[in-house]
Amino acid sequence: MGILDSFEKGLERVVNGAFARAFKSGLQPLEVTAALRRELDTKAAVVARDRILAPNRFEVHLSRADHARMTELGPALLDELTDLVQRHAKAQHYAFAGGISIKLVLDPSVAEGTVRVESQNVKGSVAWTPVLDIAGKRYPITKPRTVIGRGSDADITVDDSGTSRQHIEILWDGTRGQVNDLGSTNGSKLNGQPLTKAPLPADSVIEIGRTRIVFRVLAQAADVDQFAESPVGPDERTDPPRPPAGVPAAALGLRLLRHLLAALRFVRAARASAPAPVAAGDDPGRPRRRAEGPGPARPGVPAHRAGASRGAGAR
Repeated sequence: MGILDSFEKGLERVVNGAFARAFKSGLQPLEVTAALRRELDTKAAVVARDRILAPNRFEVHLSRADHARMTELGPALLDELTDLVQRHAKAQHYAFAGGISIKLVLDPSVAEGTVRVESQNVKGSVAWTPVLDIAGKRYPITKPRTVIGRGSDADITVDDSGTSRQHIEILWDGTRGQVNDLGSTNGSKLNGQPLTKAPLPADSVIEIGRTRIVFRVLAQAADVDQFAESPVGPDERTDPPRPPAGVPAAALGLRLLRHLLAALRFVRAARASAPAPVAAGDDPGRPRRRAEGPGPARPGVPAHRAGASRGAGAR
């Protein structure tokens, strides 16, 4: 990580921490996802011409209040965070040494409304965890065969009159998926095409009636229980620091710091897109003088003589 990257990350940590203390508010899951993306981009390292290695074990450090709110969301939150890390890594062409593990850690040194992410590369086996996203809810596939339909005897019941009582089945053998239509009245579609029986790759979209089902496969660490409770230490019995007084005075300075952070990011982007160095023999520090008169001077002729020649020609 370069000096500019280190300074930006440190400044962002100071600004976010100060804002959280000045404007006390609970942390939102969206802020956790943003912190995970930043951690991935910061720690990603080029290990070969076509391989960028990114961390796969994450500890999300939260205050007592934020930790309590996040853990109330249950395993679905960790599934969502794992899916986000996996998708961001795929978009950036990152590779992992093993499965993805995300743990929520209670940390009394973290102020409410802020988050600190620590990560590392850990080599290990991968557990492929299939899930279904239906109408804003996530359903893990825990059996080799999962039936979906509007009937109460289906494994996953959907409230859709356009579906049959047992509409489709999802088969999973531990590494591969398959979807079969169970002779439904209105039929099914897989990625926009009519479906009878087909392999089910990750990120496929199944349509039954008016219901849209997204099949995802999460690459989670096989040897880590990321749903386990965080260890409780003696320091965790202390209360997190309270926000300081004087909010209006602090707000102005904090806004200025945020503007500085935005300017710093602009400088980084400008530096990344800067043109190639000038060729040898050019003087980048000397400004180019614009030729005066009706046309440029001839090569090898002093400017004042060239001007005199043009004047004579005019006469």
